[in-house]
Amino acid sequence: MVHVPVRDNNIDQALKQLKKKMQREGIFREMKMRRSYEKPSERRVREQAEAIRRARKLARKRAERDN
Repeated sequence: MVHVPVRDNNIDQALKQLKKKMQREGIFREMKMRRSYEKPSERRVREQAEAIRRARKLARKRAERDN
């Protein structure tokens, strides 16, 4: 569960922190995915594409670090 303290009745700051934490934990992405049913074949394709993206990103970071 996400917990955000409100200091000095500053709701705007607390809301900003809450959004940041939710973004980091992937809650927004999960909510978007749960809006509609995803067929198992579509899920497999999406997960494979995500894995490829992650691998390419990691390779880019390694290449930058090596240079």
